[in-house]
Amino acid sequence: MAVDTNALLTIQDLVRWSACRFADARLHFGHGTDNAFDEAAWLIASSLNMPLEHIGPYRECRVTEDERTAVLALVRRRIVERRPAAYLIGQTRFAGMEFIVNDSVMIPRSPIAELIADGFAPWVDPERIHRVLDLCTGCGCLGIALAAYLPEIEVDLADISPAALRIAARNLALHDLDDRVRIIESDLFAGIGQIGGSPSAASITEPASEQIYDIIISNPPYVGNEEMESLPAEYQHEPRLALAAGETGLDLVLRILRDAPDYLDDEGILVVEVGNTAAALQACFPDLPFTWLDFEHGGEGVFLLRREELVQGHQRFSEAVANL
Repeated sequence: MAVDTNALLTIQDLVRWSACRFADARLHFGHGTDNAFDEAAWLIASSLNMPLEHIGPYRECRVTEDERTAVLALVRRRIVERRPAAYLIGQTRFAGMEFIVNDSVMIPRSPIAELIADGFAPWVDPERIHRVLDLCTGCGCLGIALAAYLPEIEVDLADISPAALRIAARNLALHDLDDRVRIIESDLFAGIGQIGGSPSAASITEPASEQIYDIIISNPPYVGNEEMESLPAEYQHEPRLALAAGETGLDLVLRILRDAPDYLDDEGILVVEVGNTAAALQACFPDLPFTWLDFEHGGEGVFLLRREELVQGHQRFSEAVANL
């Protein structure tokens, strides 16, 4: 970076220069952007308190000395710390909505966003969705987005991490959905009968009856030990609790498969993201009728199973869990 940064006069200068520095540093992108230019534009727009969509129309506008200093400080942190932009900014977008994030939650990036935007059609008639569980919710993005897209439904957000649930509570307040979305502190399904009456930061639980859902969605930890050790530095800033899942990456997924039928309506569905662990899961149950979903905007490793299919595989799931 030994250049005269005072020569960076406009927003366009800053974006171009920053993108080149990101490329030179061989940063990894995948936490909201997939290339150096978009990452630079996102960071700079945030630093200037400008909507990202204004970067283009205002690209020739000059920046003040203080603005340039603030931008360059953020760019240097991105390079030196290898910290994802979303953590530096403190928020990100998912399913067209803003979400607060910090390093106690994984940064939202699930392709399940496309299913949410479509109300899970054609797999379920959106009009027959009444209750949804977002298991391993993290910042709450899946469940909160679904509640925003389908204003008649009720959603429960469940996670084992109190720190993650405090962020979910902030996002719930941000989108003013606390009348239809509740928070549960739970190790997978273990605490589903403990429903939070108030999604405050102090949170979290008070007794309530067991719940039955039309849809259970989950983006659980699914990274195996070998893959965990090879992840780019950016992923090391995310909570290990949200990523690591044992030797094969299937430790939590298998428990979800085993227990989900007890919490699903007879016509209910389970939708789970397993990413690169998809091949290992399919190899464990080669005759199980997983529906692997395709996404228009990219992403893979998301399966759908109906309750009856989960019931049929219950014995094998139980045996697999016992062998962990």
